[in-house]
Amino acid sequence: MSHFPFQRLTAELSALIARTPPGQQLLSEPQLAKQMGVSRATLREAMRSFETQGLIRRRQGAGTFVVGKVPVIESGLEALESMETLARRKNLPISVGNLHVEKVFADQDSATALGVPLATRLTRVRRVILADGRPAAYLVDTLPEAILRAEELPDSFNGSVLDYLLERGDPLTASRAAVSAIGAAATVAKQLEIQRGDVLLHFSSQLYNDKGTVMDYSLTYFIPGYFNFHIVRRVGGA
Repeated sequence: MSHFPFQRLTAELSALIARTPPGQQLLSEPQLAKQMGVSRATLREAMRSFETQGLIRRRQGAGTFVVGKVPVIESGLEALESMETLARRKNLPISVGNLHVEKVFADQDSATALGVPLATRLTRVRRVILADGRPAAYLVDTLPEAILRAEELPDSFNGSVLDYLLERGDPLTASRAAVSAIGAAATVAKQLEIQRGDVLLHFSSQLYNDKGTVMDYSLTYFIPGYFNFHIVRRVGGA
């Protein structure tokens, strides 16, 4: 059984997940690997594909659970909108958890991204976006304190820095984002209740005003399966 075909393994896992009620825990990795006659490394690789589809969720120290059908947020990348706005449009239930607003000083990374000197006073807003009560994305926004002070945010703040700046009347004009797939670092994995190294979709973005000043530097970590992003492009010079 050491050369168990990978396709057969994924097929058996798919059938197992399909017949397991949402919320129920699967066997532990050692038990499941033994039952299917594969190594834990092979099993873990196969499980990743189901996790990226949002069908299962591995929780650090707790095990692997079947998620079932999850709400999907769809969006084109041509226009910048907050997740809260997208969710409202599609009547999807989302909420904000683990909201932390803190004062920090610019390190090399944030100073470069924001175009400010090292040790500039900044405001950092960290939170988790929950879909049906389950973590779906982790967001970190960092802004110069001259643009946003921590104490300015009202008690009714819904977690969207973009929406807050727009409602305040800031002349926001453009956003530049780098998109990549990464393995979850320990701090991010803890927030999202996943395993360290699990694959995430990562956006690193800068938000500009009408004078070309960077207003916000944001890092967003999406769990695949909850989001469907697409791009509409022109063909050639059309």
